[in-house]
Amino acid sequence: MTESAQIQRQLFSLQDVPYGDFQARLLPTVPRERIIGVRTPALRKLAKELSKNPETEAFLNELPHRYFEENQLHAFLLESEKDYDACIRRLNAFLPYVDNWATCDQMCPKALEKHADALLLQIRLWLASPHPYTVRFAIGLLMRYYLDERFAPEYPNLVASIVSEEYYVNMMVAWYFATALAKQYESILPYLKEGRLETWTHNKTIQKAVESYRIRPEQKEELRALRRK
Repeated sequence: MTESAQIQRQLFSLQDVPYGDFQARLLPTVPRERIIGVRTPALRKLAKELSKNPETEAFLNELPHRYFEENQLHAFLLESEKDYDACIRRLNAFLPYVDNWATCDQMCPKALEKHADALLLQIRLWLASPHPYTVRFAIGLLMRYYLDERFAPEYPNLVASIVSEEYYVNMMVAWYFATALAKQYESILPYLKEGRLETWTHNKTIQKAVESYRIRPEQKEELRALRRK
């Protein structure tokens, strides 16, 4: 039995069918038959156990996976990779097979943050990818690591320059700018005042910012006045 087959057996032993039905409604890009129905805490616990098993290497190399939960496990296993270069290699192998927002957004390898300068070069490459979830992942990294003390005006320029018809890319662009408004308001406001975002993304950014408790009331009023028709 292959390592993937063994892991599939473990996943089915944790199956919660009603939860799988619930997940399917949240993951429209994943067919229902590819969702087993395993809760995230159980997946993370299994990933922690598997990370100690040398044979798990075979699972990481057996791409693509069939089930959503296998992709989730793969993402969580990458979080335990401590070597930056190895982490990047594994991400480059895995990202083309990511097919949903949850796996994309929940994948947060700790090795990346400690190499912020080198990571920026990789982020630029990922932003140019034709694969929507690779682009979404790169935007998420810019949002996670480069909106505080590492912030520079060139980073929102990178995000604003993205042209995509993909809903999950444009939604992440809006999420990025809404978060950036909460942290770098004066630097980000011109993107809205000058109409530098596509109309849908512009309005979604304002919607998400206005919903945020991190935006001050007077800022919310200013943003509401910038909505476009």
